[in-house]
Amino acid sequence: MHENDDRSGVGAVNRFLNMVEKAGNRLPHITMLFIYALVFICLLSFALSFVTFHYRHPNTGETIQVLNMLSAPRLVELLVSSVRNFMNFPPLGMTIVATMGIGIAEGSGFIHVLLKKLLGIIPSRALTPAVIMVSILCHIVSDSAYVVLMPVSALMFYASGRHPLAGIACSFAGLAGGFTASYTPSIIDPVMQSFTQAAARSIDPGYSVNVLCNYFFAVGGTFFVIAACWFITDRIVEPRLKMTMPLDEGLENNPELQLHPVSDIENRAFRRACLAWAVFGLTLAALCWPENSLFRAPDGSLTSPQAPVMQAIVPLLFLFFAVPGLAYGFAAKTFSDSTAVIRSMENVLKMLLSFLVFAFFAAQFLYVFGTSNLGTLLAIAGAEFLKSLAMPSGFTLFGIILLTGFLNIFITSATSKWAILSTIFVPMLMMLGISPELTQAAFRVSDSAVNVSTPLFPFYPLLIMYCQKYAKAAGVGTLCSMMLPYTLALLLVLTVVLYAYWGIGIPLGFDSGYVYPPAH
Repeated sequence: MHENDDRSGVGAVNRFLNMVEKAGNRLPHITMLFIYALVFICLLSFALSFVTFHYRHPNTGETIQVLNMLSAPRLVELLVSSVRNFMNFPPLGMTIVATMGIGIAEGSGFIHVLLKKLLGIIPSRALTPAVIMVSILCHIVSDSAYVVLMPVSALMFYASGRHPLAGIACSFAGLAGGFTASYTPSIIDPVMQSFTQAAARSIDPGYSVNVLCNYFFAVGGTFFVIAACWFITDRIVEPRLKMTMPLDEGLENNPELQLHPVSDIENRAFRRACLAWAVFGLTLAALCWPENSLFRAPDGSLTSPQAPVMQAIVPLLFLFFAVPGLAYGFAAKTFSDSTAVIRSMENVLKMLLSFLVFAFFAAQFLYVFGTSNLGTLLAIAGAEFLKSLAMPSGFTLFGIILLTGFLNIFITSATSKWAILSTIFVPMLMMLGISPELTQAAFRVSDSAVNVSTPLFPFYPLLIMYCQKYAKAAGVGTLCSMMLPYTLALLLVLTVVLYAYWGIGIPLGFDSGYVYPPAH
């Protein structure tokens, strides 16, 4: 076998992925897709406004009628409400607020030192599962983890005499798995919840979805994610890399590829940051503990959607990162004054510029889709069709998982997909007796699993750059073929865990059931 053939790995897989990459590159920008969708929905509403449908709303009993969004009054209404639609876009505020906290922690250097601390105490035999565990935890810092975690993981593997690209692979897989299976809540939870709740209320206006509605499923899934990624890394990915992707010569003389120990100043600053972190956590716990706490709901619950602590989850996430970040920054002198703190937030918010542009047009799409009654019509018609097929609920849900996985090849943003799919899937499955919380969990299973192996993932160029520090021959095909086994493994284990929870009746999370209407 020729060296080039070896490097290409599984030729058929790489050829398929290259085909996907070419097709995906021909797609317009995600924001343009929403603009096209907005225009299409307006035209469709015009056409269907002349059609009489015999579907009735399950709550009101009224016949569903599509409203023409191209009529003069509707166009004026859209123009007048466009800014309000943007400001009320579900994930907008929470994404900005939480990201500012992450910016403080990242800009101070706290996150970088934390990762080195966690990875530096790990014995070599336990390196793979430890990197996966840390990566799962790091999903709470969202996209910042790709910048910090991957190079550190590669260095840890390289310093232990193992293939550094395997370190990048298992870290990437653990981070992706962490968006579904994790021990801690993150910014993705309120983002998903906001779309799910908005979609559910198109059928049931009084329906509330808990921010942590998938938390128990997420915690249980971590054990299986760690085991699956550990097996894939040590038995499949790393042995293949050793055969097909030799490291470049002279790496041992490259100072950038040496793992620098944590300095005394960093150690001292880190201890102060951890102390501040602990004080913050204990203070919050003390405030929530009393039965008459202001953070509790009127019925005394801390986990219901009415509880102020649940409603304040986003500003609490901001403080969760900001408090240790500030303590570390001023102790390590990475923050000289308040201006440096402000700049750290400004720098991280630059990453959100494309999201803000996307949010404006996505908000208008959601408004038109909802106001025209097309969403309600599609949900009810889809539900009636699925009812006519008389398939078990389990098969229907599995179809949702497969469809989401296919779409994720081309649209990698969970927010972008769920902004559209939630308006269709959640009401449709509610009509079939499946809860919004279960639908959300099914979406997250597929979304996190497929992200790692699609060349359209926004961070692929960055990850390839990290790979090329050790092997200049590495490219898109290398990364895709390296990550494909993780996609299959994550999809399999997370789907099995979800159905196991469902079959046994283990709650998916707080205030979360499997059926609609909720069983009391």
